[in-house]
Amino acid sequence: MRKIKKIIITIGTLLLLVGSLLLFSHRPQAGEDTPVSEEVNPYRDADLTTVVIPSENNSFGYNILMYGSVLVHQPSRPGLPGNVGFATEKDASKVAELVIRKIRNNEMPPTVTIEELQELGVLR
Repeated sequence: MRKIKKIIITIGTLLLLVGSLLLFSHRPQAGEDTPVSEEVNPYRDADLTTVVIPSENNSFGYNILMYGSVLVHQPSRPGLPGNVGFATEKDASKVAELVIRKIRNNEMPPTVTIEELQELGVLR
């Protein structure tokens, strides 16, 4: 009886070992679909809000708040020299919304290019 138990335990252990090896040793070959792991995006569902702020020479900038705390403080037009902000509150708001979209897409830092400012029609 002891001998049979020992044989059963040995066979069971070998089966577990072989099964584990088969399960964890598979490597995808060329042409096989490999699962794509999604990167965790901490900003996708975050509480993000914009606040238009006054800036130099009667211009406007913006703050991006995350859960009520300032994440981005932008008193001037990004990517351009000088400290002057946007001509209107609406222009500052358009750019702030672009920045929020970039943050929600996990584009950090959420850089704004001159081309994007031109597309938004906020350069005067």
